[in-house]
Amino acid sequence: MNLHVIGCSHHRSSVSVREKLSFTPDQVKTFLDKFHSTFPGSEAVLISTCNRTELYAAGKSTEGVPTSQQMIDFLATERGLESGDISSNLFTHQDRAAIGHLFRVAASLDSMVIGEAQILSQVKQAYQLAVDTGHKIPLTHQVFQTAMKVAKRVATETDIHSTRVSVPSVAVNVLTGEIFERLDNKRILILGAGEMAEETLTYLVAKDGKDIVVINRTRSKAESLAAQFNGQVADWEELGQQVAAADLIVSTTSAKEPVVTDQLFREFSGSSRQQPLLVLDLAIPRDFDSKIGDLPNIFLYTLDDLQKQCEKNRKSRQSQWPKAEKIIQQETASFFQDVHRRNSGQTIAQLKQQANGVKDAELERLLNRLNLSPEEEAEIEQSFHRLVNKILHPPLKSINADKNDGSGGLLEAMKRLFQLGD
Repeated sequence: MNLHVIGCSHHRSSVSVREKLSFTPDQVKTFLDKFHSTFPGSEAVLISTCNRTELYAAGKSTEGVPTSQQMIDFLATERGLESGDISSNLFTHQDRAAIGHLFRVAASLDSMVIGEAQILSQVKQAYQLAVDTGHKIPLTHQVFQTAMKVAKRVATETDIHSTRVSVPSVAVNVLTGEIFERLDNKRILILGAGEMAEETLTYLVAKDGKDIVVINRTRSKAESLAAQFNGQVADWEELGQQVAAADLIVSTTSAKEPVVTDQLFREFSGSSRQQPLLVLDLAIPRDFDSKIGDLPNIFLYTLDDLQKQCEKNRKSRQSQWPKAEKIIQQETASFFQDVHRRNSGQTIAQLKQQANGVKDAELERLLNRLNLSPEEEAEIEQSFHRLVNKILHPPLKSINADKNDGSGGLLEAMKRLFQLGD
């Protein structure tokens, strides 16, 4: 197997970079179709969330899979960017490092909030989108199915997920307390009606949030969400007025451009407010123009602003980290042992078949030329059989002992040396 991953995440890329490299589900399908057309010998999966965009490519040989730089160039082109403008924000991993990275991502060890549950479903969704393109992905199927198994092991065998803390919970429980003493007398506006909005509302209601308004481009979704929390619904066309009337805004839409521009905000709210307004912009790309945060009494927080609070969460779970990391290392080693066992088994079978084919042909030619008794023919046949086995024993022993993952090294050298096919 030859596996590459390139990507950006909250570890080294700001919101402004991550939003340029983010994809909606519809865009993911188009991207993968173009990728397969450009690199027909490669499988691919694209993960795109608020905190990361990661492109995985896999193939049986190095010839079929693009290099990391080719993947970076392709990603940049599809986002209308120059490779040089994003390269410093991207990480690259290959083979074992790529597998270990995916396992950590799926197990929520690489998340902004360690132990958050949403990332595993996002990894599953990314895999399903790759399947839905109709392109065959047997290798990445194996990789992603194993990643999901690893995530379950970490969840059940460690306390990483106990008293789980999510991005919405950090935003509500920490940031709202810095601005407001209470929420029961505050007007709360929710933009968007997806999972992030629902989870955030759960925490807001738990802190006595009561005056809730939900706005979504699809009104039926807003009505469904508002009904769960005894909230009200406003039309999207009322966005400006609702923003001006709010004390706390949580924005989680999947819009490609800011839904609240500086111009819109000033038009309805003016350039100054007497009462504080807290905006929790949890969207990627961001829903609020960053200039709004410069206005007096406006407290605008993005996902980047949650990073410090999430680091505290990471440290509090540090005691469970060695146990989780041990699972990752075990599963990574086991994965490559399985890959090697399958690859080596096929190579060994081909090598034996080839050697026995030559032996049988030469034995038949020899016996046809000699006038031997059945006992003598059997003895010669046994000698040929032992000779082939003794010749094959050293290379077969070396293949079985080799821990290489099959993407190069001894196994590939053996295939080339004896001209064995896949």
